[in-house]
Amino acid sequence: MKGLENQSYVILLFIANIIAILQLVAATKLTRIARLSFFLLFTWASVTNWWTSVNKPQVYLNYADLTWSDTYANFINGWFSDHIAVTVGCIAICQLLIGISMLLRGAIYKIGCTGAIVFLVAIIPFGVGSGFPSTAVMAIAVHILLKKDSHHFIWEKRH
Repeated sequence: MKGLENQSYVILLFIANIIAILQLVAATKLTRIARLSFFLLFTWASVTNWWTSVNKPQVYLNYADLTWSDTYANFINGWFSDHIAVTVGCIAICQLLIGISMLLRGAIYKIGCTGAIVFLVAIIPFGVGSGFPSTAVMAIAVHILLKKDSHHFIWEKRH
């Protein structure tokens, strides 16, 4: 896998996959904790991506070297390279909305879960850059949450 020669990537990959496994376990047994973890993850990602896209947008061009997909690499080095701030800014807003949806219930929660799954699957081709296979494991965890827990706010006491 591209990027495994970089020790920092390997450490972050290990951490991401441990977190994903814990989220998967929580999704099956402790849905409130799993939802809180996804709220924290997507909110943190939103803030990080927003700040980076405004202050150091060229960082995102490094992902072209990590992706398994020529289509993704060509997109990053092409159109995206001229529109980083606006593209990543839109992604950051969506990540924030997904994060907030994890706290809610009903249709908003279901739409947020669906958005989370689509996002996590879409970044799989970034390999080490997305923490693969953690993104696939997280998508499975969110799918479990979607099927199990859409009728309650995260803070509601359950009977």
